[in-house]
Amino acid sequence: MWTQNYSIERMLIPANPDLYLLFPHRPALLPSLDAQTVRHGFPYQPSSMAHDPVQKILAIGTQSGALRLFGRPGVECYCQHESGAAVISLQFLINEGALVSALADDSVHLWNLRQRRPAILHSLKFNRERITFVHLPFQSKWLYIGTEKGNIHIVNVESFTLSGYVIMWNKAIELSSKAHPGPVVHISDNPMDEGKLIIGYEAGIVVLWDLKSKKADYRYTYDEAIHSVAWHHEGKQFICSHSDGTLTIWNIKGQGKPFQTITPHGKQPKDGKKPEPCKPILKVEYKTTRLGDPFMILSGGLSYDTVGRRPCLTVMHGKSTAVLEMDYPIVDFLTLCETPYSNDFQEPYAVVVLLEKDLVVIDLAQNGYPIFENPYPLTIHESPVTCCEYFADCPVDLIPALYSVGSRQKRQGYSKKEWPISGGNWGLGTQSYPEIIITGHADGTVKFWDASAIMLQVLYKLKTAKVFEKSRNNKEDKQNTEIVDEDPFAIQIMAWCPESRMLCVAGVSANLIIYRFSRQEITTEVVQVGRPPRPPDPRLTPPPAATPLTGSETTYPASSITPLKQSSGYQVELVVQLVWVSGEPPQQITSLALNSSYGLIVFGNSNGLAVVDYLQKTVLLNLGTVELYGSNDPYQRQARSPRKTRQPGLINKHDSLEDQTGSTSLPAILLECMRAIWLLLVNMCVFSPCVRVLYLSVLSSTVLLSVCPPRGANPLDHRDNSFSRSRSSSVTSIDKEAREAITSFHFCETFARKGDSAITPCLYVGTSLGTVLAVALNLPPAGEQRLLQPVIVLPSGTLARLKGSILRMAFLDNTGTFLPPAFETWYEPNAAGADSEERDKARKRRPVSVSPSTSQELQESQYAVVCSEKQAKVIALPSQNCIFKHSITETSFVLRADVVQMNIGNCVACFCANGHIMTLR
Repeated sequence: MWTQNYSIERMLIPANPDLYLLFPHRPALLPSLDAQTVRHGFPYQPSSMAHDPVQKILAIGTQSGALRLFGRPGVECYCQHESGAAVISLQFLINEGALVSALADDSVHLWNLRQRRPAILHSLKFNRERITFVHLPFQSKWLYIGTEKGNIHIVNVESFTLSGYVIMWNKAIELSSKAHPGPVVHISDNPMDEGKLIIGYEAGIVVLWDLKSKKADYRYTYDEAIHSVAWHHEGKQFICSHSDGTLTIWNIKGQGKPFQTITPHGKQPKDGKKPEPCKPILKVEYKTTRLGDPFMILSGGLSYDTVGRRPCLTVMHGKSTAVLEMDYPIVDFLTLCETPYSNDFQEPYAVVVLLEKDLVVIDLAQNGYPIFENPYPLTIHESPVTCCEYFADCPVDLIPALYSVGSRQKRQGYSKKEWPISGGNWGLGTQSYPEIIITGHADGTVKFWDASAIMLQVLYKLKTAKVFEKSRNNKEDKQNTEIVDEDPFAIQIMAWCPESRMLCVAGVSANLIIYRFSRQEITTEVVQVGRPPRPPDPRLTPPPAATPLTGSETTYPASSITPLKQSSGYQVELVVQLVWVSGEPPQQITSLALNSSYGLIVFGNSNGLAVVDYLQKTVLLNLGTVELYGSNDPYQRQARSPRKTRQPGLINKHDSLEDQTGSTSLPAILLECMRAIWLLLVNMCVFSPCVRVLYLSVLSSTVLLSVCPPRGANPLDHRDNSFSRSRSSSVTSIDKEAREAITSFHFCETFARKGDSAITPCLYVGTSLGTVLAVALNLPPAGEQRLLQPVIVLPSGTLARLKGSILRMAFLDNTGTFLPPAFETWYEPNAAGADSEERDKARKRRPVSVSPSTSQELQESQYAVVCSEKQAKVIALPSQNCIFKHSITETSFVLRADVVQMNIGNCVACFCANGHIMTLR
């Protein structure tokens, strides 16, 4: 779609912002929809930046030769220079749909941005001189390239060839001066006369060069090195930034001395002496306004006595000076102005600041200079990503629902204006189904991203750390908050059901939080869980064994009814906290799964597993890994440490916190755990009031394996800390057999035992020793009975054994069609009136997967697909015969696997540790 024609004299910005293209005659930037890989996140090691003020497009180059182009939210593009050399300079051919890039290998490239996928049209390589600066004037066909030797070469942009015009350094400076002026650090043309060039040399010399007469008109010398130069729009003055933290303003027809010298951050002595030297001012920009004072914007220049101060951007406007601290070092900054013409009042409205790990845009038009809220998915690594899940073909109403609650989240301190980089078209993808990516972060944040249009857009943010309130009134707490582990709230594993919108999050501190989605804000009176007496720091002194408590002997603070206000979106349903037992800390959670149709959560660690009924808030099963085998344990295990407490068995619904009035009936082992210690969070916070908190210990019946991970360990390294891997040579065979961790789960409706004639709800469990075990589930009828009658859980034997840890399981029908787990459709949990009746009707229905009835014969079989670190197997059910086995890799191992649907059918997709991605049909 094209805009109507405008005069190119001054009408550069079209009046209708809703049109696809932002300028007449020029195609706007399009994302590369045919690219094989889409990259999200902040550009790694950025090195340069450029902006097209007409098309409103931003370009960022990196030290690895990558090029990222950004327009309006959703318009992004990734390009790569083949050489991989660092991008040292970028220059837009403003409003031409083209870009010039200069690399550290002394090559210059011309990119065409007007085609579907940007490509290099021309390249030029310098062999004898190193490129230090590049300048391309607006609406000019001449590209100026400065070099380390001090020379300037001129390139014709249209043909991308050298013109033969060279400005030699020895002709530019005084003929009587024999000293080399240093590399070229700046080139720019006079705003009022494009035939006059300002050339800045590092040693402190500035030359005004006449292109027609091929000689220097004026020379300006300063005794400090120059870092940057900027013009006043009238072309009568320019400003230089220096290595001693000073700014010098020069008249072009001056007498060789600066008109004014400024030290923005230097202390001014009273006796009239020169200010104390400051850090170098790396860049300065001078922008004028028609009705007010000009803006002088600079990076660096802080006083040397400001030790430990963060990097700053200084904005000087009239008599006011604002110092804006940044979280990371400044790579470059650009001032966005209303006009691309340098000979007019610029009217600056924003500053784009490229940091080493962030992109910040500052609003110059509002008091306090607030920043714009960044709409790009650059913030995906704002806190390190510790886990990630991808969901395709989600319900069509899910993305609007998440966006609706996400848009209500308070975002204070941001500019009220729209994001100023608004060029290009919205890049709509070819997918016909909604896609969502969920990321868990080291600070406990969970982010939901819309990936349907190829480019990520954040929908909703959830802060799980809110479940834990810091104690502010207890002086004892303040003394103990100094010694804490890094990232105690880090997300380790997530389980999400898109249909029911139930979410379960496992943290690195061995806690589990279950959330239910609601569009309504609620305030509920719930039990405030009392805090146990404070024990010694668990990392310094193991807690002593506690004596089981009974009735009146309890020393816990009394429970209290406290109102809990939860905003619309994900609201806390249940918290499960693994606790210390007999001086041993709980192992981190290694696997997690939920099923909304059954109302169950299952999780495991290196000791065993637990099944939790989140509808009745009870623990259904709490078994060690060995107990799942029963009498059919294939390994002759030896206990590594004696059992100090009674053997844990099944924990029924009466073993949990009963209700919201504070009455409890806990087994002795849980009371001992509660009194012993909480995990990492005990020294810094207590649980917020939430619907219910379960304290649980997951232990093996024959061995006690509680290995505390080292302080500062990566949360993603839990697999090596909690159980043995096949590549480890330092663990004995006995330890390998004993350290059998739970690595994966899968809910399904299938044949629980060999030879069964009817399908039943089942849970399949995969272990680190390559075993797949079945657990049968006996569920009461849906509706009121489901909330009153107990769920019966019973281990049912071994299905298969593979080489390496079990990573993924899936089930197919007899035609090879993937059978998804049963699920419950979402309903509003806080509905009232007529909506409440619809909710009750929905709860009485329990959707299940399509499956054969009890009268059907055995030949109506299913197929189980199991993938481990080394192998993949297909097993027929109910006969449990292995009909296919494949060795995936011998030299490496599979990190992650899944059963995916492709146009050729269902496949097993594997991502290996050697970086290879393979699919098995």
